Amino acid sequence: MKIGYARVSTNDQSLDLQIDALNQAGCEKIYQEKISGMKDDRPQLNELIQFARNGDILIVHKLDRLGRSTKRIIELSEQLEQRGIELVSIRDNIDTTTAVGKAMFRMLAVLAEMERDLIVERTKAGLVSARARGRKGGRPRTDNKKVEKAIKLYHSEQYTVKEIEEITGVSKATLYRSI
Repeated sequence: MKIGYARVSTNDQSLDLQIDALNQAGCEKIYQEKISGMKDDRPQLNELIQFARNGDILIVHKLDRLGRSTKRIIELSEQLEQRGIELVSIRDNIDTTTAVGKAMFRMLAVLAEMERDLIVERTKAGLVSARARGRKGGRPRTDNKKVEKAIKLYHSEQYTVKEIEEITGVSKATLYRSI
């Protein structure tokens, strides 16, 4: 049986492109979820792995849909291999039913992790550079006087949290954290 897996990282992203590709590849069942690839606990992927049987083929649109770290993707592929489940990545032209496909899979997994590491490295370098120029980054600190006023309004029980946010400019999260 051909089983598809589609994943996007956020709720506002669409799964349509992946689902169309999986349907075109002949998937009889498609698991889909909207969750970060960095999370190891992905309910739909876990359910798919439990459902799949020896001889089944797991098909993804792109290899990075299975995860962002090489270690995690390789662990997953080894788990699938032990259970006799093959892996096909449509866009990466990987098919682990062949020796070349298995080798390509491992090389692309390494490249995917390297790309992620480079992004993290560049981000950190950019933050260091900005700090050297006097920029702190992150969220601006909320004025303590505003927070104190928000707490007083909250304890007065005359205003809703939404009204307190509008009056003081203090977010709900900051208010609750301060209380």
